[in-house]
Amino acid sequence: MTGDGEKQTIGQIGEEGLVRRLLEKLPGSSAVAVGPGDDCAVVETPGEWWQLLKTDCIVEGIHFVVGTDPFLVGKKAMNRAISDIAAMGGLPEYALVTIASHGSREVAVVEGWYDGMVAASEEFGCTIVGGETTSLLQPGAILSVAMTGKVEPEKCVLRSGARVGDRILVTGKLGGSFQSGRHLDFIPRVKEARWLVENARPSAMMDLSDGPGSDLPRLAEASSVGYRIDSESLPLSDGVDPRSAVRDGEDYELLLTMNPKRWKVLSEEWAGAFPGTPLTCIGMITEEIETPLGKGWEHYCES
Repeated sequence: MTGDGEKQTIGQIGEEGLVRRLLEKLPGSSAVAVGPGDDCAVVETPGEWWQLLKTDCIVEGIHFVVGTDPFLVGKKAMNRAISDIAAMGGLPEYALVTIASHGSREVAVVEGWYDGMVAASEEFGCTIVGGETTSLLQPGAILSVAMTGKVEPEKCVLRSGARVGDRILVTGKLGGSFQSGRHLDFIPRVKEARWLVENARPSAMMDLSDGPGSDLPRLAEASSVGYRIDSESLPLSDGVDPRSAVRDGEDYELLLTMNPKRWKVLSEEWAGAFPGTPLTCIGMITEEIETPLGKGWEHYCES
């Protein structure tokens, strides 16, 4: 506990605590359909599409290690933002890129970052339209991507729609992403998410960047519900145990909830549409949290 008059640090209150304090300072807007707290902000615009807004960054030493292939670093930076657009049921459109680095960085490395970002954006129909460069006083690098996307109002899926009795589903496999290098070369689930919103209408959806241990409680809080997870049902990556699958993060899979009747019909159709990507039921939405999970990744966490 921090005593009266003692200054708190962000390490003491953690990422979740910091975000809550900052959100209290933000004004609302009548044009904003969804503000902070979801994978993207959603702005109502005239016509058949709503606009999605997302910003994300990766930091050397946290999201990638020194000496990592620059192309893969750039690819990851872009694909993280695309993954969040996908989690809303949307399509990416335009991106702005900011790069911060110490002046000793080799030019070829920076060019490699851009090659990776361009390749990733082109794969999903997104266009890089500009950005910014700035310096750091110490060795290191930060790659920040601000992105716009679009989604039809009737297909936009939020974190807040889960209902008691819904099944909890995940795409792909979980755990070991950083150790295996998969975190650098994952494929955002844009096609899968679009298929889901067009064929099954999930009640809630988000991308798994911090692991189910952190992300599922966020979805449950947004929906004012609890959950029950069957750890034996978790789709594990090779060599990964359930504890690591819950806590590791960096998977960038979809976490979603769905009416059980829809899930029963959908399961066979999904297997035909995406034979190489499992869609696994790992639990159920309940009134209260019945199976507390070990905490996943959280910035500033001192424990």
